[in-house]
Amino acid sequence: MSDPTPVAEFPKASRRDWIGLAVIAMPCLLYSMDLTVLHLAMPQIAIDLKPSASQQLWIVDIYGFLIAGTLLTMGTLGDRIGRRRLLMIGAAAFGLTSLLAAFSQNAPMLIAARALQGIAGATLAPSTLSLIRNMFLDPRQRTFAIGVWVAAFSAGGALGPVIGGFILNHFWWGSVFLINVPLMTALLILAPVLLPEYRDPNSGRMDLISVGQSLAAVLSIIYGMKRIAEDGIAALPVLTILLGFVLAALFVRRQKHLSDPLIDVALFRRAAFSTALAVNLLGLFTVIGTFFFIAQYLQLVMGLSPLEAGLFLAPSGITFAAGSMLAPVLVRHHTHGTIVAWAFVLAAIGFAILTQLDHAGGPIILFAGMIVFCMGLAPIGALTTDLVISAAPPERAGAASGISETSFEFGGALGIAVLGSVIAAIYRMTMDGAADIPGISAQGMDAARSTLSGAVAAAQGLPAAEAGQLLATARAAFVHAFEVTSAIATVCALLAAALSAWMLRDARAGADH
Repeated sequence: MSDPTPVAEFPKASRRDWIGLAVIAMPCLLYSMDLTVLHLAMPQIAIDLKPSASQQLWIVDIYGFLIAGTLLTMGTLGDRIGRRRLLMIGAAAFGLTSLLAAFSQNAPMLIAARALQGIAGATLAPSTLSLIRNMFLDPRQRTFAIGVWVAAFSAGGALGPVIGGFILNHFWWGSVFLINVPLMTALLILAPVLLPEYRDPNSGRMDLISVGQSLAAVLSIIYGMKRIAEDGIAALPVLTILLGFVLAALFVRRQKHLSDPLIDVALFRRAAFSTALAVNLLGLFTVIGTFFFIAQYLQLVMGLSPLEAGLFLAPSGITFAAGSMLAPVLVRHHTHGTIVAWAFVLAAIGFAILTQLDHAGGPIILFAGMIVFCMGLAPIGALTTDLVISAAPPERAGAASGISETSFEFGGALGIAVLGSVIAAIYRMTMDGAADIPGISAQGMDAARSTLSGAVAAAQGLPAAEAGQLLATARAAFVHAFEVTSAIATVCALLAAALSAWMLRDARAGADH
């Protein structure tokens, strides 16, 4: 199918725009690095600040929670006050909160700093993506620019564990936050020179009730999913998720009656927009859930250190970055829907490889499956984001960016929660069928039957033979559960391929609305 709007009609980006794209990539890199780097620092933080078990969870989780909860608001705020202005405000706040986190004196102070850092971080993704929408009017150039934008996130996710591990080997835990400060300072200097300002000239006042509803809805759902992933299905997290959906319904109802809504719900009536969001969610559902268990496999089954696990995972980030850059080349010859559909088929092959993990050469199978599904999923983020941004009018690009990023957050949280519940249930069922290990207490055996990490802890202090027997049984149960979840991810990827082939069959981002 030919592009409905000739590319020649759109003005080309200037040299300043391309240099500005490099500036835009900096906060994206840091945004994703800060999602992963803290996991490596937690052992040192635990020794220094002595947080309780609950405080440790909040130190890790609060950053992602606040990002997810405020993305919609920040995207719309950028449309109203100016996207460059919001980016600079967010960059300054991110740098200051990084300093606060680095020099935190106790656990509550670090939790508060991470919360503020999450709110500041939520300004970065929608501001940068909506700026791209206005800097790159030519559809092909915009697709390439979005590919760079997605690649920066992928590179940050890959570099976070490696850089963080290197820094922590030489400096104290707070140093992982200090790396944000010089880059945010450079952004504040370069942004006024290289990035244009854009705001919706007809925007009205921000509806604070809508802001509160969206924040409460997203946080309730994400929090409930996170608790299910960590503690299993229970009444409180399920009720929290249901409350979130009720608040979301009230939010949508309110938007339909506002003259200047926080989100234009009419956007969801566009097939390319809503389907691209659904595909985003499915893609993140499979990949984040799978990576969550790959990290456990590397450390608890293979016995790698966090830094070694980070190095093992680094090629996946490189693959994602390269695939994101390949997307603009592919769309010259095929529709977005065709590429996304076949990309999900390739991802399904990668997940299917992981169902053979218990065979000889487990690490080789793990690495091969990981690279194949990363190759498949790599171009999808850039292409679906391109469709979402192109479907929205320019004055609503910030809001569309916030919606797109929120779909990524929901997909990741849902993947960890659902696949986490599945793998935990299968692990427990397998371990319940295993015979008791001689010499281990009933309490230790209960812990071993709950989680693989519990089995590793229970094995400490046991005689070598008993410890080896317990670990072998627990690791076999975990691998079996991992294989089942990989099969589920395979089916999800195939369903996403079918959805993309059907609903996005004629979709191209070249026809702006």
